Amino acid sequence: MFQNNSRTELSELGEFGLIKHLSQFIRLKNESSVKGIGDDAAVIDCKEKMTIVSTDMLVEGVHFDLSYVPLKHLGYKAVSVNLSDIYAMNAVPEQITVSIALSNRFSMEAVEELYSGMILACDKHDVDIIGGDTTSSTSGLIISITAIGTAGKNDIVYRNTAKETNLICVSGDLGGAYVGLQLLEREKQVFKENPKIQPELEGNDYILERQLKPEARRDIQELLKTLQLKPTSMIDVSDGLASDLLHICTQSDVGCNLYEDKIPIDPNMYRNAREFNLDPTVCALSGGEDYELLFTIAQADYEKIKNNPDITVIGHITNKNSGYNLISKSGTQHPLTAQGWDALLKK
Repeated sequence: MFQNNSRTELSELGEFGLIKHLSQFIRLKNESSVKGIGDDAAVIDCKEKMTIVSTDMLVEGVHFDLSYVPLKHLGYKAVSVNLSDIYAMNAVPEQITVSIALSNRFSMEAVEELYSGMILACDKHDVDIIGGDTTSSTSGLIISITAIGTAGKNDIVYRNTAKETNLICVSGDLGGAYVGLQLLEREKQVFKENPKIQPELEGNDYILERQLKPEARRDIQELLKTLQLKPTSMIDVSDGLASDLLHICTQSDVGCNLYEDKIPIDPNMYRNAREFNLDPTVCALSGGEDYELLFTIAQADYEKIKNNPDITVIGHITNKNSGYNLISKSGTQHPLTAQGWDALLKK
């Protein structure tokens, strides 16, 4: 894709030179992408379908740390987290726009590395990059991506449509991204104290990838379609299981019972959480950035998913007056509270 062994200053290219350079590596794949990069605006032909739009921004120092996040991984993640929102609406992503603000400490080769990750993610999900913006920044790297998808009017799944007695389901496992972040932060501190010490990351590929290169769960959405199962509500787990389940409950005006012993936790995540003196359940509830799909289904649909190893039933929806409850492994009921990620709260 990008083949360079030298450093090219962005000042040598300018904004339009950089856009021209990057656009030569971008190819349109979707019939709906009528016009991409190269005009005043992109043109999308959506025909009879509904258009789904979502935007996410990643800010250096808030959402990522370039001391341990490779630019290629960052590009991949920036796309994945946006596509996850589209899948959570039960829609199909088709295009993205990419806007970046960056300082002169970044070279053209660095931007190429960032875009190589974005293009890799787009190719995996059959998504087109159709435009965006570039500008300078005095406060680090900022990436803003808008994802555009389509869905049939009757296929869209919202957060506010969960019903009493619905089963609460989640894909994959939870908490790995948060524990992976703790591992990276620990090794960063070790390096700052002694740059000669090599990071101890061996054997932890899974939780590191969960943090650095998360996957949007296109496969789960496709599986549900194959099973002819439409969730009654759905959201992606970006802020933590507790926070995102409460989003469904508050917007659907219902309560919930979530069972601690049903929450899917990977053994590698569990072991590392214990090494950090963290409760694995708390990591799963409040860690965030797992980008799994959290959804509710009618009880009548349980037979369709009961034998699937990648979908776990973790609770059920109750009457609003029953509250939001976490049932511990010992059977004790506790109030379920949102303690997940919030970028606007002081840390």
